[in-house]
Amino acid sequence: METLQQLTRRQVDALRAVATQETAEHGAPLKSIGSALHVQPPSALECLTPLEQRGLIVRHRGKSRLTARGRSTLLEYQRHHRVAETLFGSLGLTPEDTCAAAREIDLALSHRTIEEVCRAQQHPSACPHGQPIAACSSQE
Repeated sequence: METLQQLTRRQVDALRAVATQETAEHGAPLKSIGSALHVQPPSALECLTPLEQRGLIVRHRGKSRLTARGRSTLLEYQRHHRVAETLFGSLGLTPEDTCAAAREIDLALSHRTIEEVCRAQQHPSACPHGQPIAACSSQE
């Protein structure tokens, strides 16, 4: 099973929170991650511990940073989500509805399935919100 498929929605949201809160000089503080997740720091820590065990983040003195593996997993998630959005967009859903529908399935889809959906959608370059979609591995 792929790393992305092993994560919960809350863990992906925690990865995203770390990515948006960390800077070149400092990791993301636990309090900020908790705030982004709308939970108290102890609950945020419960989300971060499995990410650290999987090698997706490193923690030092209460601050979290994405590892290279964490960054690539987050990019993979973004690709899965955006490709799923294009699929729902092709069915006539609004951009807001495509996002909600994509969140229902994006973690469950394998990399191979996303590649097939991408091919079927003729390799879209952007999601319905205009965000770029990385090229399929077969296009590179």
